[in-house]
Amino acid sequence: MVYTLLFLLFIAIFIGGMTLLRKGLFHLSANRMQKWLSVMTDSPFRGLLAGMAVTALLHSSSAVMVLTIGLISAGMLSFSRSIGIILGSNIGTTFTLEIITFDIDAFIVPLAVLGAILMVCQKGSWRSIGMVTFGIAAVFAAMRGFTFLAEPVTSIAQVERTIANLNNSLFQSIAAGTILTAAIQSSTAMTGIIMGFLTEGTLYMGSAVAMMLGANIGTCITAVLASYGGGRESKLTAYAHVWLNIAGAAVFYPFIDQIAALAPYTAARPEVQLAHVSVVYNVISSLLVLPFAEQFGRLIEFVHGRCR
Repeated sequence: MVYTLLFLLFIAIFIGGMTLLRKGLFHLSANRMQKWLSVMTDSPFRGLLAGMAVTALLHSSSAVMVLTIGLISAGMLSFSRSIGIILGSNIGTTFTLEIITFDIDAFIVPLAVLGAILMVCQKGSWRSIGMVTFGIAAVFAAMRGFTFLAEPVTSIAQVERTIANLNNSLFQSIAAGTILTAAIQSSTAMTGIIMGFLTEGTLYMGSAVAMMLGANIGTCITAVLASYGGGRESKLTAYAHVWLNIAGAAVFYPFIDQIAALAPYTAARPEVQLAHVSVVYNVISSLLVLPFAEQFGRLIEFVHGRCR
């Protein structure tokens, strides 16, 4: 029971750290990011670059989707121009996964102290920098917590059975990744948890890859919720986000075992391997759709054209 509560606490710390990090970065560059999204979308490729850059800065594809839907609701962006942003956001979110695999344990406490000091400053920019700094410390502390607790948590009979089921079923792994990510509304947090179990050897690489694919689907819930009340084009954007991630998971699903077998060749540590796999998956998925972005947009309008 204690280990479960600690694990939930680390999830809260991770999500709280990501929220602070995102909020600080947004305050520092909100106007520029909105301009990039509203102006640099005259072609799917430029939209992809804008979506990728803004997502890498905000460390959240969900935040970028909410921002995009907000721009559409305000009439500053059209649904057709949002397809490139969606593709870019899927790539940009992998930047965070690569960062959280870095080993900066020695700097966690100094970053937390510095961030806490800066957050009480009256000057807005210093306060925002403090949010970023403290947020980074919280994220890395939570990641170390996931790794530390992965083994004792799996000693709990119910968790042990669940992990065993996931290791024996790729479909269940995708479903679990989707549902849990939808619940906590953060694919990065979900993947961080997966990395913790992967590092301790309790979760197989194939199941970890499948859960990562599911996390990409589950994170779409934020865009779906944000689209309600935003008009027809906002809903079309949310639907496009959902279908792109479902399609990507469906295409890669038959090759999960082969991907898992190749992952060890990309890095020595399993959590870094998963981060690299996520990058490759999202880049390939987005680039495969990019040449057909306009046709895909018309397909979404055809399928969901009557949405209000």
